[in-house]
Amino acid sequence: MTNLVTGIIGIAGMLVFLGILLWWIKAVPLIIICVLVLALLIYDFFQSLRTTNGGGL
Repeated sequence: MTNLVTGIIGIAGMLVFLGILLWWIKAVPLIIICVLVLALLIYDFFQSLRTTNGGGL
């Protein structure tokens, strides 16, 4: 349960940071990189939840 809460807080913080960054810097390569990084972050989050909770989720 702790991993779920801290993971959601971390993802929300990164979304806020990257959202502000992308709001000011509107470059297509930066947008692509940020989307890929967020996709990898969410994938790793779900993978860590699955291994921590014994296969549930």
